[in-house]
Amino acid sequence: MTQNSFPMKQWHLEHVEKTIKKFVVGLSETASIWEKRQHKKYGTIANCCKQIDYDLKHGVTIEEVSLVLEKIKSDVTFAPVMQNAHSIQRFNEIEKYIYSLKDLKTE
Repeated sequence: MTQNSFPMKQWHLEHVEKTIKKFVVGLSETASIWEKRQHKKYGTIANCCKQIDYDLKHGVTIEEVSLVLEKIKSDVTFAPVMQNAHSIQRFNEIEKYIYSLKDLKTE
């Protein structure tokens, strides 16, 4: 009998993907006041990085997060979002954060 150290790893991997997509897409033009308030509170790079760190502690590897970034970058359905300059900037911020984690891990 083997023990599974990270029983919810798949959930955390999906959570990383949702978190990154949500951050990259940003706030819609027709957002309600409540959505704007929530975005101001939780839609920052710091909160996104905190969520990713949480998922990394629960079994997701940095390589898997890198694969998620590559998947988002090459996804056809996500291409219209990546045409926006603000979305590209937010994506680059996340990518820079993940690669800095990768560099820390290799040292």
